[in-house]
Amino acid sequence: MVLRHQFDAILDRLACELPQEFYRYLNGGIIVLDEAKLHPSAPPTGNIFVLGEYRHDRAMGRYIVIYYGSFMMLYPRHSPEQLEPLLRSTLCHEFRHHLESLGGLTTLADEDKEKIERWLSGTEKKEPPKQGTG
Repeated sequence: MVLRHQFDAILDRLACELPQEFYRYLNGGIIVLDEAKLHPSAPPTGNIFVLGEYRHDRAMGRYIVIYYGSFMMLYPRHSPEQLEPLLRSTLCHEFRHHLESLGGLTTLADEDKEKIERWLSGTEKKEPPKQGTG
C-alpha cells in the first residue's frame, strides 16, 4: 500500500515534470482528496472509481482533483513504483481536459463519456474505466 505522503511525493514529482505552460489558468492547482469516489453512472454493485477530475467553476476557477482513496481501492497492493505510471496517466489525462477546455474543445470529455456508456451497455468487455470524469 502506498501511504498518503508517498503518494503526494510521487504526484509532486510528476507535476514538476510537466511544462510550465500547462499550468496557465489552472488557478486552483492540483488538489489531492483522501476519499474514494465512484463515478455517478456506476451501478450500485459497480466499481467505476474516479481517479481524477478536471473542474472549472465560478467559485474555484480551474483545478484538478486527484482521489487518493480511489487509487487505494483499485490498487491496494501496488508499490510506489507500480503506482507511479498510473498516477502519471491520470494526471496527464486531467491536464488534457484542462488544455482542451482552454481551447474550447470537449474531445476527451466525449471519449470518456462514450467509454463509460460502452462499459455500462456491456460492449466494453475490459475492466471498468478508471479515468477522470472531466
